[in-house]
Amino acid sequence: MKTTKKRLIPRPGIETIKAYKGGKPIEEVQRELGISNIIKLASNENPLGASPLALLAIKESATKVNLYPDGSAYYLKADLAKHLDVTEDHLILTNGSNEVLTLVGDTYLGPGDEVIYSEGAFVVYGLVAKIAGATPVVVPMQNDIHHLSSMATAITDKTKVIFIANPNNPTGTMVTAAETAQFMAMVPENVLVIFDEAYYEYVTHPDYSQTLPYVMEERNFIITRTFSKIYGLAGLRIGYGIAPTSIISTMDAVRQPFNCNAVAQAAARAALKDTDFVEKSKELNEIGKSFLYNAFDKLGLRYIKSEGNFIMFFVNQSGAKLVEAMIEKGVIVREMKDYGYPNAIRVTIGTPNQNERFIEVLTSLV
Repeated sequence: MKTTKKRLIPRPGIETIKAYKGGKPIEEVQRELGISNIIKLASNENPLGASPLALLAIKESATKVNLYPDGSAYYLKADLAKHLDVTEDHLILTNGSNEVLTLVGDTYLGPGDEVIYSEGAFVVYGLVAKIAGATPVVVPMQNDIHHLSSMATAITDKTKVIFIANPNNPTGTMVTAAETAQFMAMVPENVLVIFDEAYYEYVTHPDYSQTLPYVMEERNFIITRTFSKIYGLAGLRIGYGIAPTSIISTMDAVRQPFNCNAVAQAAARAALKDTDFVEKSKELNEIGKSFLYNAFDKLGLRYIKSEGNFIMFFVNQSGAKLVEAMIEKGVIVREMKDYGYPNAIRVTIGTPNQNERFIEVLTSLV
């Protein structure tokens, strides 16, 4: 006698979530299309690779991968504390800065809570809210920039968390110090504010908000940063959060043990010391940014000036279709439909050769 198999039912709301889709890896495109000489400008990785000092540390640490890592990341935490001029107790080390965001959900969010973030911001904010059973409150941007006063107006007695990416991915725009100060004056003390600063090191704008004082004032405030971008360690997944000690100790109790692997910790310590590599990465980014701005101007394409290592630009056709056409020519970029921009593409600023090839292929298709 056959029995009817019962379907396993996930928590309420889980089935409404769309899986996060990152940029296609080079290997996948090679398998699909059978082409070589592919360049990837889709995931905001450092085109220079990783710091030479970090690569040396990776080789040295690889001989000990049979051992569990230091679960507290003691030495990396000490180096970071000195680098940032905070105490070790203000820091939590994570599996990429993305894990700080998920820890916020695991630690502070539940059904009935509201989470505020901008339309056109990093899609993971919505995922964090929905997985926790909280209610997303999505506030429209103005001129592709977080409109902080509108976000403050959206606060209710159910608001628990506010996510702000500064600079924002994918638009590359930022909020200023004055805008941030005005916003923080409007935020109730019981609301947790997260400033996602994954692209912090690339910012050149003089009015960029320096947010560490909010942490040191013991506000309910978390800063997230990463070694994935300017330090070139995206494949090792290492990031961190900076927050008041009470928040850090609470999240640390929820954090999975051994979440930061030993190789990543060693590489991050070395990368922090390689200031020459960071400066070269910044310089390359500014040169590439100017080149791409000029190229977009010549092509008559609208773009948003960026404070990150990427640029979002607009085309007179489906961004998704143009991305597929570019991939067939060996250039991987990212379409922005899931972010609410169906006619936009985000391109990572690459090396001069990569930027020139990208423009050559783009020119042939627009």
